[in-house]
Amino acid sequence: MRQNVLYLVIGALVVVVIALGIYIYREHTRPKGVELKIDDKGISIQQN
Repeated sequence: MRQNVLYLVIGALVVVVIALGIYIYREHTRPKGVELKIDDKGISIQQN
């Protein structure tokens, strides 16, 4: 029982580290400047 909890905690930490790595990678590779979106809601402009 105690060993299963340890595996669960380690698994959760691995998932968190992978998710954080993906988030950081996407933030660093996102283009800089102005983002223009045209969709059903209209036009939106966002500065990065």
